[in-house]
Parts: sequence; C-alpha cells; structure tokens
Amino acid sequence: MKEPKAPFATLGTHLKYLREQLKETMAEVAGAVEIDELLLERIEAGEERPAEDILLLLISHFDMQDQEAVQLWESAGYDGEVPEQIQPKDLPLNQKSIVMLLAVDVRTMYTDGVEVEATPAGLTLTFTQHSEKNQSSPVAKLGMSTEQAQEVLKALYHNLEINKLQSEPKALPSAPDCPHGEHLHEEG
Repeated sequence: MKEPKAPFATLGTHLKYLREQLKETMAEVAGAVEIDELLLERIEAGEERPAEDILLLLISHFDMQDQEAVQLWESAGYDGEVPEQIQPKDLPLNQKSIVMLLAVDVRTMYTDGVEVEATPAGLTLTFTQHSEKNQSSPVAKLGMSTEQAQEVLKALYHNLEINKLQSEPKALPSAPDCPHGEHLHEEG
C-alpha cells in the first residue's frame, strides 16, 4: 500500500531547501522564529502547515524575494489575500509592512522589583531595577498563561526550599549522652 503524500510537501520541501542553502540547522531556524524544533521538522516534512504569522517570520528569516515569497505563501493554501509584507516591492516604502525579528538576549538580568498584571489570558511580569535616584526602570517583561505561572510558582518555591536547606550550616550530630559515665571506647 502506498503511503499518502504529506499535504504540504511542496511548502515543506521549499522551506527545507532554503534552510539548507543558508547552511542553518533546524535548531537555528526554530530559535530565530521562536518555534519548537519539532514543529519545524513537521513543517519541513510537509505534515503540518505553519500558522500565517510563523510563515511570515520564516519568509523574513530566509530573506525571500517577493515573487518567491508569494509562491511559497500560495503553496501553503491559506484563504484570503497575500499579506502586504510579501507583496511586490513596487509600492513606496511608507506603504509597506515590515516584519522584524528580534534577537533573544539570554544574559542574566538582576532586578530588585517586579510588577504583576493579571488578565483573563494570564500574567505579565515587569521586572524593574531601582537607580541611585530611586527611580524604577523596567529591565525585562515576561508574559505567560495562568497555568504556566502556576508552574513557575511551584518551581520558584521548590528551588527556594532547596536553597534554604543548602545554606543551613552542616554539623555532625552531637554524641548521645551515655548513662552512668560509660564511654564509647574501653581503656585497656
């Protein structure tokens, strides 16, 4: 029995070709567009169609020319018009949309304050640092679902408890009191 063809094989093959031409690993591309590597693997295999915003990020990451980007978009089979971001560039610059990719900064940022905003969708944490003039400046901002926030809270509590245990002084237990003046060793 012949296996069914992947529904988005043309799209996936083209994306894989672009990645290989740039000599990038799946991890590098997945990290650049902030998706899971397994999702990119399924997209390249033609098993899954990326969300429209993910495909736009991939098009931008691969710096595709207009016509190629339009063909790729059409091979994905989305309903509706081709987005302005990948329309031919005969429009004036001020009429074009621009897709930006931001680099992820993984340095450790130290803070001395946090502001928490809760919405039905989840939480937004704004970490701040006070300056010498007692002004608070944002250092980082994180958003997460309520479920993720609960997991973060559990992890924080768990690690704080471990830290507390590790910071307690370590000492050998004292020798038990021996009744009747007996000693643990005999004198000979």
